[in-house]
Amino acid sequence: MERAIPFRRLIISLLFVLTGCKEFIEPSIQDRKVNLLAPAANTESIQYAQSFWWEPVEDALKYRLQVVSPNFTNTARLILDTLITPNRFNFTLDPGNYEWRVRAENGSSQTAYTTSNFIIYASSIKDQQVQLQVPANNSVTASGSQTFSWLKLYGAEQYHLEIDTNNFADEKVLFFDKTTPNLEYNVPLTRDKIYQWRVKALNDTAESKWSAIQNVTFDSTPPAQVTLTTPATGVAATSPVTLRWDAAATAARYQLVIYKSDQTTPYSSIFPVSLTTTSYTFTGVLGEKVYWQVRAIDAIGNVGAYSELRNFTVQ
Repeated sequence: MERAIPFRRLIISLLFVLTGCKEFIEPSIQDRKVNLLAPAANTESIQYAQSFWWEPVEDALKYRLQVVSPNFTNTARLILDTLITPNRFNFTLDPGNYEWRVRAENGSSQTAYTTSNFIIYASSIKDQQVQLQVPANNSVTASGSQTFSWLKLYGAEQYHLEIDTNNFADEKVLFFDKTTPNLEYNVPLTRDKIYQWRVKALNDTAESKWSAIQNVTFDSTPPAQVTLTTPATGVAATSPVTLRWDAAATAARYQLVIYKSDQTTPYSSIFPVSLTTTSYTFTGVLGEKVYWQVRAIDAIGNVGAYSELRNFTVQ
């Protein structure tokens, strides 16, 4: 039993080393395989909107998705060649024969491609659904000028865009309602709200189903003005000096500026400095008088007003 304890410790140490090494040495994925899920091989469909889906590969960071027509042996058209992080990608295609393939990648290796094929047959647009592009669902923006865009739908001549702030409860009272032949439309957002948007395609004889409804939040409200706490203005402070301020409710980060005694020239090239904390340690020249102020910035870039301008003398 006395000899078993060191042996257990050796095993535990080896496991720790092997586990820890994985964090620093990226595993090779070249011998792994991507398993495609949908569309399955030889699928025949009348749906123009397709969702490409495959099983995640362990230690993969991204996936290379390619779609061609009619196949990779005799390629007439390259439809898609994109590098993405998730293991699913939505796209709208015209009727035709297609092959698609995926490989997994990380920083140092990649798998072989896995390939599959499918066919899309022509159908009335009333059986179809428009796929929305941007803004992404549940995104937040500080820009009052928002471009809404969607993918082309085969057979469509125009697109009907609706935007609302009440979940389309009353289609007679919408925030925005427009028909356009284009695949995007720029709309000014006027109030801080959650906006719902959807699109359907039209031609002379039919109209498609409405797209899925997506949300975008417009937030133009900046964080509150920052309140400085220490040091008090006009004091002599021992170097290094810890500058502190109160947290602002919606702040994601803070911008601190320290000025020379003229109150306008940054103390050094590092200022203004961006911080996620509510304090900063400053080392200055003894006897020098400096000024400082802070402002808050939220997660989407709204910038609050600067705090009061305080000063102290380094001692």
